Amino acid sequence: MDTTNTKHGFLEFVYDFYKTMKLNEINLVYEGEITHQITKAFTSLTEASMEKEDEPSGVQRKVFHVMVECLQNISKHAENSTVLNDPLEGRGIFMVSRGDDMYKVTTGNVIDNTKVEHLREFIDHINSLNKDELKLLYKKQIKEGRLSEKGGAGLGFIDIVRKTGQPLDVHFLPVNENASFFILISTITRK
Repeated sequence: MDTTNTKHGFLEFVYDFYKTMKLNEINLVYEGEITHQITKAFTSLTEASMEKEDEPSGVQRKVFHVMVECLQNISKHAENSTVLNDPLEGRGIFMVSRGDDMYKVTTGNVIDNTKVEHLREFIDHINSLNKDELKLLYKKQIKEGRLSEKGGAGLGFIDIVRKTGQPLDVHFLPVNENASFFILISTITRK
């Protein structure tokens, strides 16, 4: 095996990855297990970056809120290794990007294909509601909702849309016959 070519290929990958991050204005990216400590570290890093950029406190609060909700979603709902036959239990990807007029928090994790349709319908429903309807749905879900066997009632998704005033952008990419990669993009305006 030619290690010089392998090393050169990896170095090109690193540089291409760097250019892609700069092009897409990605400030933070992480792949791995999401824990409480990781969540604290990300919010601290983002807080320092936003203070340096002199971001208004209202925008900072919204970004933090969305980050925490999204990270908790991965931590609670990322599928275990039985779906993928892979030791990636509880893992996901997390990115924060900053554009001229918005922040985007993007997460991705593997979910069981049996959950895709229900989750897509639930998020489409949330995205179709106005502010008052979201408030009513939130209250209803607190009282009686149960979206998954892991205890989620979709409150995080509802809360993100309520706080940001922006619809959730979701995608499901097939991984295999049992699983899909669930990508959630949340937008927070900087105005």
